[in-house]
Amino acid sequence: MSEYELRGGLQPDVSAVTAVLAHYGVEGPDGTAPGEALVFAASGGIGAGYILWDFAHETMSTVVFGFRARWQYPQDWLKSTVDRLGLAVDIHTTGGKRAAAKRLTADLEAGRPVIVLPDLHALGYWHLPAERSGGGGHFVVAYGEEDGRVLVDDRNLAPLTVERKAFDAARARVGSYKNLLATIEPGEVTDWPAAVRGGLADCAKNLSAPSKSFSLPAWGRWAKALTDERDPKGWPRAFGERRGLVGALLNVWENVTPAGMEGGHLRGLFADSLTEASGLLDLPALGEQASTWRGIAERWAELAEVAVPASHAEFAWVRGLVSAVSAGVREGDAGQEAAAAAGEEMWKLRAHYNDETPFTSAEARELFDTLSAKIHDIHEAETAAIRELSEALME
Repeated sequence: MSEYELRGGLQPDVSAVTAVLAHYGVEGPDGTAPGEALVFAASGGIGAGYILWDFAHETMSTVVFGFRARWQYPQDWLKSTVDRLGLAVDIHTTGGKRAAAKRLTADLEAGRPVIVLPDLHALGYWHLPAERSGGGGHFVVAYGEEDGRVLVDDRNLAPLTVERKAFDAARARVGSYKNLLATIEPGEVTDWPAAVRGGLADCAKNLSAPSKSFSLPAWGRWAKALTDERDPKGWPRAFGERRGLVGALLNVWENVTPAGMEGGHLRGLFADSLTEASGLLDLPALGEQASTWRGIAERWAELAEVAVPASHAEFAWVRGLVSAVSAGVREGDAGQEAAAAAGEEMWKLRAHYNDETPFTSAEARELFDTLSAKIHDIHEAETAAIRELSEALME
């Protein structure tokens, strides 16, 4: 077994699985380590989701998006992905901190990289503010422990470590996660075409569902909410005094673009997946689909630019700080000082502009109309593309 290799990546959950497969020498269809796009296809590809949450203890609304398949069920996503590949996975959960720590120690001492689901605020290296504590996060790989610090793979390209006590606390912070730890067993993927076809079929099925929170109708729901003045969760009412609006718009930008923590809208990665699947399954129609999804990816990029335009000096400043935090994570421990400084400044600016909004009421209304039209177009385009994907897979 080779030494663990930091490979980077776009989407954290998919990258975590991809990295562990590569560590165990699992081969793709061409005999080399499988890439993120191939694993993404087998995992179920893209998802869709929009929720505006209001918490009684907070004064502002929180906008949540989902762009990965089964984004609302991380454990189910992980198990279905590994099952589809024909590999075995041991998913260990426990409410006990001691049992969780003991299991992690045993795996790391045995040289087994494990996939865990910690709270990102508690991990520390994303430099999130206190109000983000308990907000959860994405999968990361723990692949060793040195001098009381856990070696973490969160798509970083240089060693990134977290103090062991903090790492254990991050795993325990979200009670519903139950200190999840997954160990993928070494093995061989014997039927990549079946895994990829199954993942894409699952994607088409899930995105054809009627759910207005967890499937493509969520985009239609969001488009309507952006201009609905009667619904309490409509943006004209939720952000009626424009307080918290800047934070919501930055939340849109961070979630849609790769500059944030989750890899963005993932439509470009999905296009890469379809390109690989086209040759693997001998379905040229999937190659045509890839072009469609690249066009859709451009529409998402345009939406993000409207939400937080670089032409707005203050927004450009904050965007740069967000990117600086992500760059610091990629650089590992060596980038943490710069990431911490950028994160501190960025969250101060966000708090300032949440109270001192740069928008007039008329400007906010115009912005909502523009965003609504763009997300409506995306909804129509993705609905048609998923219908075409379903038809292509039936050939």
